Amino acid sequence: MAELSRNEYIKEASDYLRGTLAEGLADEITGGIVEDDQQLVKFHGMYLQDDRDLRGERTRKKLEKAFAFMLRVRISGGVLTPRQWCALDLVARVYGNGTMRATTRQTIQLHGVIKSNLKATLKAIDEQLLNTIAACGDVNRNVMCNPNPHQSKAHAAALALTRALSDHLEPRTPAYREIWLDGEKIAGGEDDVVEPIYGRTYMPRKFKIVVAVPPSNDVDIFAHDLGFIAILDGNDDVTGWNVTVGGGMGMTHGEPDTYPRAADVMGFCAPRDAVAIAEAVVTVQRDWGDRSNRKHARLKYTIEDRGLGAFRAEVEKRAGVTLEAPKPFSFTSSGDRYGWTEGENGKSHLTLYVENGRIQDKAGGAGMLTGLRKIAEIHTGDMRLTANQNVIVANVAKEDRAAIEAIVKQYNLVQPASGLRRNSMACVALPTCGLALAECERYLPELLDALDQRLAAYGLSDDDIVIRMTGCPNGCARPYLAEIGLVGKGPGRYNLYLGAAFDGSRLSKLYAEDLEHGAIIAALDPLFAAYAKEREPNERFGAFVIRAGFVARTENGRDFHADSGARRAA
Repeated sequence: MAELSRNEYIKEASDYLRGTLAEGLADEITGGIVEDDQQLVKFHGMYLQDDRDLRGERTRKKLEKAFAFMLRVRISGGVLTPRQWCALDLVARVYGNGTMRATTRQTIQLHGVIKSNLKATLKAIDEQLLNTIAACGDVNRNVMCNPNPHQSKAHAAALALTRALSDHLEPRTPAYREIWLDGEKIAGGEDDVVEPIYGRTYMPRKFKIVVAVPPSNDVDIFAHDLGFIAILDGNDDVTGWNVTVGGGMGMTHGEPDTYPRAADVMGFCAPRDAVAIAEAVVTVQRDWGDRSNRKHARLKYTIEDRGLGAFRAEVEKRAGVTLEAPKPFSFTSSGDRYGWTEGENGKSHLTLYVENGRIQDKAGGAGMLTGLRKIAEIHTGDMRLTANQNVIVANVAKEDRAAIEAIVKQYNLVQPASGLRRNSMACVALPTCGLALAECERYLPELLDALDQRLAAYGLSDDDIVIRMTGCPNGCARPYLAEIGLVGKGPGRYNLYLGAAFDGSRLSKLYAEDLEHGAIIAALDPLFAAYAKEREPNERFGAFVIRAGFVARTENGRDFHADSGARRAA
């Protein structure tokens, strides 16, 4: 039997995720925590980070790294009340770095919280009936769903399933409340603490679930461990769910045994069986997943090793449910609809573009942080985060619309000018992410400016083209499902991926390696020129580069359905 990875021993000895976190909080000598606790604190929804821009200077001065914590709030389905939005805004300004960040996982990250402010921050979050537990770590993380209130009945069903899944799979350990909220420690010994789903060592690696409502694939269903695709009748009622398994974005440069994978459609289940199927998928992965090699520990590798058929049979056995054959479905895009849309009962919805998800005030009158706070202060509907890092001001009352439009104008909450920009995403990367190899959030706007110039030269400014960038190959912004994907390789250098489907149903392929700024533009410019001249009617950029022969039609030796949104089963 292979030796377990170090993280497995940390979890086993952690006393159900307590470790020595309480003692570390009390240590005022350092702004950090010990190495083992740095792994455990992820289960509580936070990462210890440091400002890498300051590392060199602080090292020369023999100072400790500039430690601070990033907190990720658990917001099932991305729906917040205006009061909750204002509370998170206040936390960001009082305890954080003055910004909020809308993530690719439909939640809010708060950056720059120092250790001495952690408990106050988490108490403020708790007062709004929110928390950060299981937003990170080897557990089921924030469950995402289509946030579009325009499809009200279907969205209500998707949101209800999302919340049911999140609640059912939430860790049961009382450690979170004990450590951060001064909760009373349960007496009687740890044998009384039961994790009925996870056990003492939780999952082999992180686990991600999403719920999609066709025709929108805004949650990137094929990028995740487990997914539920709504099957609708003619009245937008959900008749059941297609179940997808085995997606995942992470890989490691130079290690071909690691790779992104698009999920398979495993079958169809009735609404009443969805939670049971989800628990069965989680427990099979809990028991079958690789606990010796963390780079091989995601569900995608379990399915590759065991086969989809064997995995489905075990899920059906544990759930007591026989899955039906998948039902037909169709996706048309993976992006958001910007601007105003009309809803029911006289309500309307406003989707606002947030550049790379960073909600902040900038010089020159663009005040996203203040503007959204002002909107939340008068808004009577709700605030919804999208999986594309944007914000929907949803269910706006008719009498409030003019005031909200005035705030949008006052704080310059303008929409993106080009099709490329409105379909762009970036991860945080430098200076705070410890895994980043290259810039991302701070660099992508500059690259978009240059690429927009080339697109304009070919009359393509209004064409929707999906572009995503990450600072490392872990793929947090899901670049391998973008028509243009850029993945950090080193300082100022990126690998270029092309050919993913516009609707998020097909992975991209590696096109060129180690490109700097000028080389990226030089590589894409002739493709833009050819696309403008040679594309067929309604042909998307990702499909064109395959048809025109710029990239291959297969990935890892496998073919993809271009029309059904599902990869062929092995």
